[in-house]
Amino acid sequence: MLRFCRFSLLLFMAPLALRAQELLRGEVEIDLEPVYAVFLEAPYPLDTETAGRRALDESAMFFSAMIYGWSFNYDIGEKARGIAEEFELTPLGAIPAGDPGLRVTDAQVRNMRFYLWTDYRLNEAQKRRFLAWKSGGARTAQAVGYGPLGGPVDAADWLGIKRKALEDAARAAVRAMLRGSERNRPKEARGFISLAAFPHYFIDGGQWAASARFRVELTGIVPFSAY
Repeated sequence: MLRFCRFSLLLFMAPLALRAQELLRGEVEIDLEPVYAVFLEAPYPLDTETAGRRALDESAMFFSAMIYGWSFNYDIGEKARGIAEEFELTPLGAIPAGDPGLRVTDAQVRNMRFYLWTDYRLNEAQKRRFLAWKSGGARTAQAVGYGPLGGPVDAADWLGIKRKALEDAARAAVRAMLRGSERNRPKEARGFISLAAFPHYFIDGGQWAASARFRVELTGIVPFSAY
């Protein structure tokens, strides 16, 4: 096991005495020598600084999705009627770069994989928002989404690629929830969705796959009978 105490991206260590409701935790894993990326990555293999930057950016994206979430409008579509499927997500907030609430607690390399553990300390407004997700009328749904591997990438492209797979998982989760709760397939659904925990990424069939659990609150359903 190779252990890194600090690298240039590490922030200050998070206090350990925070109450559970004030603190969110998550782990991100980055493959330093991904087989699929021999001809895609620049540079290859990844150095720990690049991997750490990517992992920290992913952590901020996931914490943002857990605290703020998105609003969504889902036109479910139907091939028989020539109606295309469309899923629109609108972020309701984001954790900015350098946010003091985001702290790195540990970083390790094991078997050429880089692991980054981070904590996020919520401010009062964020606590209220996060508790509303947990105590409101939201239901949980889990699904796997897919996105392209992409070409030569830098940190910004990498984050966009991972985001596409996560957003597709959100679409799949809403679709699965509607199938389980609606007797008749609706034409359109609206509502809000947030990430319940850090997702798990893997490669499947030449694509990125994101397995994720969400909290979903439906605010409106439009049946086909309305058209």
